[in-house]
Amino acid sequence: MVINTNSTAARGARFLADSTTNLQKSLARLSSGSKIVEPQDDAAGLAVASRFEAQINRTNATKANIGNAISFKQVQDGYLTKVASALDRMSELSTLAQDESKTDTDRSLYNQEFTTLASYIDLIDAQTFNGVTLFTSNALNVMQQDDSTKFASTGINLAANTNAITGLSLTSASLAETAMSTLKTQITNIATHRANVGADLSRLTKTAEHLSVLGENLAASVSRIKDVDVAEESARYSKYNILVQSGTAMLAQANALPQSALRLLS
Repeated sequence: MVINTNSTAARGARFLADSTTNLQKSLARLSSGSKIVEPQDDAAGLAVASRFEAQINRTNATKANIGNAISFKQVQDGYLTKVASALDRMSELSTLAQDESKTDTDRSLYNQEFTTLASYIDLIDAQTFNGVTLFTSNALNVMQQDDSTKFASTGINLAANTNAITGLSLTSASLAETAMSTLKTQITNIATHRANVGADLSRLTKTAEHLSVLGENLAASVSRIKDVDVAEESARYSKYNILVQSGTAMLAQANALPQSALRLLS
């Protein structure tokens, strides 16, 4: 029996310190919802999760860019719809102006509406979206991956259509016939433009959908690395809580053992 060195108490204190540390870690995981509270908990997992989170942020930003591109194309199509409607009416007027039973005075009335619609189409050609020209032959490059891969959206050159109808007149039957021939071509061109816009919208929509799936899968990957299993951690917390309480009681008992030496001295 010795007094100066209490090995049992030292061992009990060490076990108690370990249990207390584990209890604190378990409590931190449950309160934070993450099983990586400190870098040393899982250094490699933390590095992988950090890269995934950065990729998720880039993916969300790419989705936002694609959303803006979809809006750009939808605005384009909205204007093209009105251009197509105006061209349809102009072709109708050119047909009416070819009626031989009408006088040039009648045709001048048709021509007044005809030229007004032509100026309306010319006005649409100058429209912008957030300061960016809507109708130009230049392609709209849209980022579709976080590695800077881009999709070249078709440029819509409306100026070629407006230039073609500039100077058309319905003031005579022969001029109306010429106007109708030109308008048929321009109606076909606008229909082609709308088809191109529709194809781009389909591509952009699919890209946005696959980025959403990618973001979900990346988030699930981060969750598997970082998120704590509450049921499992709760059981672990209960275990360490009991060990701390029992370790505290046993340390008290170990510290009391040297007191029995007093009986030998009494």
